Amino acid sequence: MAELLERRVTARSRFGVSESGIVVALAGNPNTGKSTVFNALTGLRQHTGNWPGKTVTRAEGSFRFQHRKYNLVDLPGTYSLLARTTDEEIARDFLLFGKPDVVVVVVDATCLERNLNLVLQVLRVTPNVVVCLNLMDEAERHGLKIDPRALEQELGVPVVPTVATKRRGLERLVAAIARVASRERATPHPAITLEGEAHGAFEQILREVRVTYPSLDAAEWVALRLLERDEAMAQAIRSGHIARLAGVSHDVDTAQRLLEHAAALASSVEAADATVRAIFREAERIASRVVHGSTAPTRKADHALDKILTSKLFGFPVMLALLAAVFWLTIAGANVPSSLLAHWLFMIEERLLALMNAIGSPSWLTGFLIEGVYRGLAWVISVMLPPMAIFFPAFTLLEDLGYLPRAAFNLDRVFQKVGGHGKMALTMAMGFGCNAAGVISTRIIDSPRERLIAIITNNFMPCNGRWPTLIMLATVFIAAAFPPVVGALVGAGTLVGVVLIGFIVTLIVTYGLSRTALKGAASAFALELPPYRKPQVLRVLYTSLIDRTIFVLWRAVVIAAPAGGLAWILGNVSVGDRTLMSAIVDFLDPLGRLIGLDGVIILAYIVAIPANEVVVPTMLMAYLNYNKLIDVESTEQLKQLLIVDHGWTVLTAVCLMLFSLLHNPCSTTLWTIFKETGSKKWTLVSAFLPLGIAFLVCFLVAQTVRLFG
Repeated sequence: MAELLERRVTARSRFGVSESGIVVALAGNPNTGKSTVFNALTGLRQHTGNWPGKTVTRAEGSFRFQHRKYNLVDLPGTYSLLARTTDEEIARDFLLFGKPDVVVVVVDATCLERNLNLVLQVLRVTPNVVVCLNLMDEAERHGLKIDPRALEQELGVPVVPTVATKRRGLERLVAAIARVASRERATPHPAITLEGEAHGAFEQILREVRVTYPSLDAAEWVALRLLERDEAMAQAIRSGHIARLAGVSHDVDTAQRLLEHAAALASSVEAADATVRAIFREAERIASRVVHGSTAPTRKADHALDKILTSKLFGFPVMLALLAAVFWLTIAGANVPSSLLAHWLFMIEERLLALMNAIGSPSWLTGFLIEGVYRGLAWVISVMLPPMAIFFPAFTLLEDLGYLPRAAFNLDRVFQKVGGHGKMALTMAMGFGCNAAGVISTRIIDSPRERLIAIITNNFMPCNGRWPTLIMLATVFIAAAFPPVVGALVGAGTLVGVVLIGFIVTLIVTYGLSRTALKGAASAFALELPPYRKPQVLRVLYTSLIDRTIFVLWRAVVIAAPAGGLAWILGNVSVGDRTLMSAIVDFLDPLGRLIGLDGVIILAYIVAIPANEVVVPTMLMAYLNYNKLIDVESTEQLKQLLIVDHGWTVLTAVCLMLFSLLHNPCSTTLWTIFKETGSKKWTLVSAFLPLGIAFLVCFLVAQTVRLFG
């Protein structure tokens, strides 16, 4: 195993990771520990899967064993290779056209029969397979006894039992990969017997495929797909992809005759779902021979818990309670580290100012760079980092425990009724941390129409950049009226109410889009409720802090830099006897008053387009007529400034909460939307639709309150 320590990252490419080395594809169902195996073998901490924050494209890495390099490609988690979804298509295309030397299929030992479905499909594509029988410790906990030797005899390929989280069995897994890569053993695989006339038609198509492509390993898979009239396979034959895969020259006429004959045979039988039925029968037969024992005790406990967490009566209250707990933990836990971080960063600012003055820097350059750009970045970092460092690990723990799929199950019915996708519940959850991360997470939605709806509506979930404004309002106007402990709870409840408003707006916009510009019926999807598991705390911390927190923070820092500089320019450049900031505030004030706000607030949101984190310091800067971004040190000072000095009321606070919740996405999110959709049109829609809704809602609230006094 010492040789596994010799690792390095490899370059990315469409199929395969390098010209040299053995290419090993890592496949498996979601929630089988596939990414844990990948990380353990390569040393990388990338994560590939089907839940929020995890990309549907593959991760790549390498390791060395017995002086040979192995390039490992982590394919998306998938239940099948029938290519009905994006992740299935990625996995199928790589296994067919990427020509990996070895395919490792990671299976869940607690659900072997279901996982064998994918194993049997992969064996139709290539015989060079190693089965990684993972989660053996959980199988034992469930009272299951699995005979790896018997399973190996049934499948005709190496089967290696592992507990990847504890690195058990990984040495044997690597050795098995090396044996298969060296072709040291024969790899027969079980036959798939179709029912009735479909079997005869399949045998005829298979004979023709083997005559046309004599050395094709995936001949059975090609025949099965032709029997079910799969257009993607037909196109692969027409284009010559299958010929290249088989190492023969492409003959258009021969390929066309094969397709015509296969189509005629397929049309003469009822072959729909014949492959699926046959594979499930074979998986059931094999599992019955190699699996012994019962999962009844632990499964009963899981089912009892599911009856509570997914019930119509308790599902939503529990979900809201957990959400409130995460918010309370984030609010209560982030205050102190945020203050300490701000204090430390502003100490650095003082030293930078001294340095700039010592070298004779012009005052305008010092002000722009230090009091504008640096101070803006300091606020972004001190405001974003502590909440994200608490929020992301807390949410990842819920994911690791197996709760998030249950939340999606609870919300699926609601989204189905408004024309959305059930997985929007998961992408919305990621939006709490960062809307840009939420947009990326919509890759788990297969329907392009529903994915676009999820992208447009993700903005209605308040992100880290909006929390400072929302927390300030909840603190000054609500929590401050109660004792500290009660105030924190009331503040958390207020934020949950804000989230519920965002959720309701999401449903309304989804309903409107699905019946107008993005008209269509909601699609069904398979949602697995994984077993409840003890979370891997160290991996959760690493994934949430490095892969999510630091990644999102870095993008915000890069894009937020201009905001601080712009705020400084507006506060320091004068036209006549007035600064640009005061002139713009006076111009915007009538519009702000119309929607229950004022010109300062509107200007702050314009300046904050790169990063919402600078909204509060920009407002304070304008109210106090300072020429640099500032903060107020206490709640009492804030109340004095906003309520007494500038006439804020509860209506101002309510309208600002609504505007903060509903307004346009920041530039980081808009850039992410453009990269994900490749469309200027939908990026503009994503920007102006929420902004229009924010103005409309605030206008209606303000005018209604004023009308009734």
